[in-house]
Amino acid sequence: MTSLDSATNPAHDAPDVSQLVVGVLGGTGDQGRGLALRLAKAGQQVIIGSRDAARAEASAAELGLGVRGADNATVARESDVVIVAVPWDGHAATLTALRAELAGKIVVDCVNPLGFDKQGAYALKPEEGSAAQQAAALLPDSRVTAAFHHLSAVLLQDESVERIDTDVMVLGDDRAATDVVRALADLIPGMRGIFAGRLRNAHQVEALVANLISVNRRYKAHAGLRVTDV
Repeated sequence: MTSLDSATNPAHDAPDVSQLVVGVLGGTGDQGRGLALRLAKAGQQVIIGSRDAARAEASAAELGLGVRGADNATVARESDVVIVAVPWDGHAATLTALRAELAGKIVVDCVNPLGFDKQGAYALKPEEGSAAQQAAALLPDSRVTAAFHHLSAVLLQDESVERIDTDVMVLGDDRAATDVVRALADLIPGMRGIFAGRLRNAHQVEALVANLISVNRRYKAHAGLRVTDV
C-alpha cells in the first residue's frame, strides 16, 4: 500500500498521486474499463475488479499497460483509491459486501441512477438522495467522493482518441480526498478535475447524465461538460 501523505503541488493545488494504486470495481464494464485504460495510459497503477476474478484477469490482459485483474474484494484491499463503476441495481449490494475492505480508502462513486422508458433516460432519486450518498451511508469508515459521471464510455475506450475534452465534477465532504480525485482526473489528457461541492449536491450531477444522453441521441455526439471562468 502507498501513502496518501503526499506533498501538495502549489502550482496546481493538487497532491502527487503517482504512487497510488487505483482500483476499479466494475472494471470489466464499459465505463470502468474505459477509466482503467485512461488512467493506466497516464502511468497510474490500476487494478480492475469483478465478481469473477478470471473475468477480471482476462479483461486486464486485454488492456495491457500493467493493469491487473482480481475479484472485487482483492481490488478493494490492495487499492488506495477505489472507483465504483458498477451497475446501479448492484450498487448497494456490492458496497455492503466490501465495507471492511473499503474502510479507510478513498471511494470514488461514478454510478448514475437512471431509468429508461419510451421517452428515453430519466433520473432516479435514491432514498439517501444520490448514489454517492448511499455509498457514504453504507461505507461509514471510507472517504466517499463522487466523480467521473459525465464521461462517454465510447470515447474512453477508443484508443484513437488522444484527448477527452471535458471537465470532471468532483464532490465530497473530505477536501483532501477530493483533491486526490481531482489530481487523478487531471492525469487524463483533455480532462480537468473541478471541485463542485459537498456530497449532498451529488444528485443533480448524477441526474445530468440523463440530459447528456438526450444530447447525444439528438446530435449523434459524445457530449461532455466544460466549466467556464475557472
